[in-house]
Amino acid sequence: MDATPRALLTAWGWRPDVLLVLTALGTAYVIGWWHLRKGRARFCRPWRLVVYLAGLGFVGLALLSPIDTLASTLFLVHMVQHELLIMVAPPLLLLADPLPVLLWGLPRTLRLGMRRLLGRGARVRRILQVATWMPVAGGIFVGNLWAWHIPAAYEAALWSHLLHDLEHVTFFGTALLFWWPILNPAPRLHGQIACGLRILYILAATFQTVALGFVIAVMDRVLYPSYAATPRLWSLSPLDDQAFGGAIMSEGGMMFLIPLLVLISRWLNDEERRTRLREVISLRLRKAAE
Repeated sequence: MDATPRALLTAWGWRPDVLLVLTALGTAYVIGWWHLRKGRARFCRPWRLVVYLAGLGFVGLALLSPIDTLASTLFLVHMVQHELLIMVAPPLLLLADPLPVLLWGLPRTLRLGMRRLLGRGARVRRILQVATWMPVAGGIFVGNLWAWHIPAAYEAALWSHLLHDLEHVTFFGTALLFWWPILNPAPRLHGQIACGLRILYILAATFQTVALGFVIAVMDRVLYPSYAATPRLWSLSPLDDQAFGGAIMSEGGMMFLIPLLVLISRWLNDEERRTRLREVISLRLRKAAE
């Protein structure tokens, strides 16, 4: 391996802004989890702490590791970075049911202020309720994903650090909104969402993500000229790099199959319980009538 690839593979970018945010969020959650754990809160299980810290770890991996450095040289690595920010970190963080725990990790005055913002009838809560409504969350997520992959927008993000950060923030933020109705963390803004609706929601998102990746992968021209102008690593042509990147996006979309299978299993179990309940009620009514 020559000097350039070796340097890129070991180039960690310890950005103070990212480290500060990740450390603050991790510290607040650990403190809140510890307080609630002492109070024997049922939902404050050790696995939630693990998945939350893992979620933050994947954000750090995407933004601080050599992945971020290589993303400007290889399109396929950039797609890996995006998948970490869209498909991996957000569901892990929401699985940890973060808001109640984070609130308990804040100082008392700040905690009370945040509770007022998120309390019933509060404007912030109403905005969050609209933003996490399935048609809105799904539309924002898909629209944002496609918009940033328009060549002009993508190229602008490659040339501007500010736009590149904005791209990552919007990917991560819209992914949180998208995953919210699937995982339904507290506060449960839409009640108990039917499994059937969540299944249709996931299928629609899977189709959009796979379709975008497929379009990129089968293109017979380089969509993003910046990658054609960078030094080629491992003899990978720009067009092959683009095809692999599109394939990674399509395969990443298949990760939706994990929550899809869980929801289908839960739906079938619920149907089985309802069937048994109807049979029991019917049997008791027949006995009562005899």
